[in-house]
Amino acid sequence: MSKDLSQIEQQIESLLKKRQQILGKEFPKISLQELDKLLGKGSSPNNRIGFLGPNASFTHEAALEYFGKSNEYFAISSIKSVFESFHSKKIRYGIVPIENNQQGNVHETIFCLAEYDCFITGEVALPIHFMLASHSKDLDQIEIIYSKDIAFRQCSKFIKASFPGKSIKLEPVESTSKAVILAKDDDTSAAICSSIATELYNLPILFENVEDATDNFTRFLIISPERNTQAQEESKSTILAKIKDGPGDLVKFLNDFYEAGINLKKIESLPARKGKNFKYWFFIDFEGNESDENIQEILEKHKSDLKFLGSYEKKC
Repeated sequence: MSKDLSQIEQQIESLLKKRQQILGKEFPKISLQELDKLLGKGSSPNNRIGFLGPNASFTHEAALEYFGKSNEYFAISSIKSVFESFHSKKIRYGIVPIENNQQGNVHETIFCLAEYDCFITGEVALPIHFMLASHSKDLDQIEIIYSKDIAFRQCSKFIKASFPGKSIKLEPVESTSKAVILAKDDDTSAAICSSIATELYNLPILFENVEDATDNFTRFLIISPERNTQAQEESKSTILAKIKDGPGDLVKFLNDFYEAGINLKKIESLPARKGKNFKYWFFIDFEGNESDENIQEILEKHKSDLKFLGSYEKKC
């Protein structure tokens, strides 16, 4: 493991310990060896985990919180590339964002789950806090702010309140870590970013927790080419359903879940991206495990119209 990556992981580990002290609770962690044991595989020498990069991204932080520090991590440039890394066997597990409770779904992740052969084996929810960081100590000197587009949306109230009557340029970049790299070389610029990124690149924080919502969380999925067949005490399962578009077909499909006593947690439509007509898949999360008899009956009844994406421990 490189020296820079080790430094990042130490900083993230320190942040997680601080968060535990503040909230007075131990966040769940699971090592790859423990996960292997759950899956009945034993220990593996190739503990390789790919995350949506760059280093010091929120996905990197979520990966370390879920798996722990004693693994080999790879920053991967795009969500699609995380999925593609399984084919080259570069990684054994991947972690990607699926939704934010303030801004909604990450559609690229859902499309990749539809396109690639892999399974969801876990989930983790991470509290998202943004900082405004700059070498400038005077807001009036700041002319441009770098950040990811979704971060601008999540911090819009702060931006409007902090720069009244000023035409500040908001420059979207591919990540909040990249925003810090750009801002650290220009005293007239700032970055909206994570605290980990400011520590890594030595950019002073002007304001902490500038997000509009105090309960801002992002849910991340753990993905793998191999399904998790281990029954959990409390499970969640995910499917993609291609439902016929006749009168009442969607209602009939959902009614099967109701009659089986299965609680649906999430249902989202997405374009099927095939043919000239406007056809849709439905991305559905529900409580329970594929080993449950009532769930097995539904999966069998609709097997020609479903893509099963996995059962995993419910953590959010």
